[in-house]
Amino acid sequence: MLAVERGAARNTISAYTIDLTAFSDFAHQRGQAAVTADAATCQAWMASLHAQGLSARTAARRLSALRQFHQFLLREGVRQDDPTSRLDTPRLPQPLPKFLLEAEVDALLQAAADKPGRPGVLARAALELLYATGMRVSELLAVPRVALGAKAEVMIIKGKGAKERMVPLSATAKQAALALLAADGTDSRYLFPGRNPKQPMTRQAFFLLLKQVALEAGLDPARVSPHVLRHSFASHMLARGADLRSLQMLLGHADIATVQIYTHVQTERLRQVVEAHHPLSERRKS
Repeated sequence: MLAVERGAARNTISAYTIDLTAFSDFAHQRGQAAVTADAATCQAWMASLHAQGLSARTAARRLSALRQFHQFLLREGVRQDDPTSRLDTPRLPQPLPKFLLEAEVDALLQAAADKPGRPGVLARAALELLYATGMRVSELLAVPRVALGAKAEVMIIKGKGAKERMVPLSATAKQAALALLAADGTDSRYLFPGRNPKQPMTRQAFFLLLKQVALEAGLDPARVSPHVLRHSFASHMLARGADLRSLQMLLGHADIATVQIYTHVQTERLRQVVEAHHPLSERRKS
């Protein structure tokens, strides 16, 4: 169901498989099957995760898998109840998204432009597209060549759950992407082909290239990732006056609440500005 109806990513399906297999083993030890486990067994499993010292985030992910499993059983008529309905979700901290300063993004783009050969052309096209659109790395690497035409003003991106969205394409990003097409001698259907042109570039290969460009830009590679660029896109757009609804559409989030975390970034930035420049702050320091 996850694969066919929801179009879930391979990593998501793998994580759910691991989580539900662990729950099935736990239920079996208590003399129950996973599909007939009662609320007490579900609660005991969650308590065992806490006892193992698992982080709240990991426990929350496993609870999500367990809930969706039982909701599926309920919809299919396998069960008449949901034993997870009264389980409490572990309270998660709300970390602020990590992002780069505009000057740091400029340095990253310049380092890609200065990088010689095809790796430089590829890196520049990828980084320009990531920062111009806010797309995920999986969405980037799946972009087909036909998405880029000389007159293209927008790109159609296929996101999570195979949902499509339209994003504007900046002139600089389009120019970098067309330069990559001109430099590519393969007949791959992908804009970013892998070693095997029939397959897209792997995430691992792209991460390695990105780390190299970060080093050449004088940035700590640990601070640079495709998702950090996505956060940078959203944070910089919001700082320059974009509204949350527009960001929600551009980022491909189903719920606007997911985008509201970027307002916390702006709030924290304003707090730091006040602490650094307000007269009362200076008096308290002295």
